[in-house]
Amino acid sequence: MYYETARLHVTLTKKEILHMKNGIHPENYRLVVFKDMSNDEVFLCKSTAETKDTIEYEGQEYPLIKMEISSTSHPFYTGKVKLVDTAGRVDKFMNKYKKFAK
Repeated sequence: MYYETARLHVTLTKKEILHMKNGIHPENYRLVVFKDMSNDEVFLCKSTAETKDTIEYEGQEYPLIKMEISSTSHPFYTGKVKLVDTAGRVDKFMNKYKKFAK
């Protein structure tokens, strides 16, 4: 495989691409449920993320990571524009600048 950067040309063999450095990758991967809080979609994958929350998913108990947005709700992936305002920032802005409205 051939990689080109601004001033550096590098050719890597298949062995070099597949080789990972020893001792730098975590070994505590486990199954974790990720939940998109904006649309209640859930998915299960391996992760090292720590959490105290748990959820029952497909009849088993898993650690739970709550997210505000994921590929199931992000406008780039869905093609739909949706305003996500979890902290009331839009309302705060509108109230602050209401006096300047015509």
